[in-house]
Amino acid sequence: MKLVFASNNKHKLEEVRAILTGHEVLSLKDIGFIDEIDETGDTLEANSLIKARAVQQFLEVHPSPFSIDGIFSDDTGLEIRALGNQPGVRTARWAGEPAVDSRNRAKALHELTGITNRCARFRTVITLIRKNTEQQVEGIVTGRIAEKEMGDGGFGYDPLFIPEGYDQTFAQLPAEIKNTISHRARAIEALRDILENL
Repeated sequence: MKLVFASNNKHKLEEVRAILTGHEVLSLKDIGFIDEIDETGDTLEANSLIKARAVQQFLEVHPSPFSIDGIFSDDTGLEIRALGNQPGVRTARWAGEPAVDSRNRAKALHELTGITNRCARFRTVITLIRKNTEQQVEGIVTGRIAEKEMGDGGFGYDPLFIPEGYDQTFAQLPAEIKNTISHRARAIEALRDILENL
């Protein structure tokens, strides 16, 4: 299948393409979508849906030269238990505009100063639109926030997040391991199951 992923994020595209083998995954750039999508939802589910619908509406006005079989989008949030599940839907811009990963990580460490309960989870919600039907799946990985940044791989909060069952952060783990246990990987696998059962 030829699918449009509502993202231009290089890291996300690599992760998605590595899991959805057998499908061609196009980025927003590939279809000529250059607008910023205003994520106004107050939940991951809402923002994921907003992004997928925005691409659907774009393709209705600007038909693609490609034969598109479906559109999917994701929204991901880091939920830190001791902080009332913050930053949640505000994960990417928690430290303010513009979104800067290093500032977000610094804010997480600052907010957890002196707190021993560092339990957290990443949650990804994926929306698939195909033939005017909308479906959502999610992937969750639990773990904890490290005391300091560790590792130089990955992106976002990866240098802080230690998944359950491991003693290394996502930024320290090899990509092939992260891509089997991450929240996004689990959500993409759920998406793959849907696609294979169509």
